[in-house]
Amino acid sequence: MAACVPRSGDGLVVELGAGTGCVTRALLEHGIRADRLLVVERSPDFVRHLRSRFPSLKVLHGDARRLLDLVPTTVRVDAIVSSLPLRSLSQDDAWQIVAQWQQVLRRGGCAVQFSYDLRNRLRHEPSGLKQRRSHVVWANVPPARVFTLEACS
Repeated sequence: MAACVPRSGDGLVVELGAGTGCVTRALLEHGIRADRLLVVERSPDFVRHLRSRFPSLKVLHGDARRLLDLVPTTVRVDAIVSSLPLRSLSQDDAWQIVAQWQQVLRRGGCAVQFSYDLRNRLRHEPSGLKQRRSHVVWANVPPARVFTLEACS
């Protein structure tokens, strides 16, 4: 997932659903600067863990359904990296989350999402986001498909 995020740019990279920080660590190792990475996590226990593990990062306790409230409109977002279980959420919640991605992403910015459903199609793709790439990570257990979407508007 981290390899799908461009290293260059000065806008934020927003990680949603960071959990224990596996993808967070990979983003930092990939070369995303700590001052560009904004981590959003809903679980208070995971927030405490992430703040302890990554003291230099800004970790927000928040809900991805309220992304517009968490990211100021004056801030440019280059990428969103989501580990949210979109296929497990209600269709309304998933649509609400993904619709906000297109509102906060700059034109040409990307959203990266993974799924354990290996079909080559996201269930939630608003008109302002277009799927650009998709690949299966067979080394992951279980295998996962990584989707990269581009903000078109």
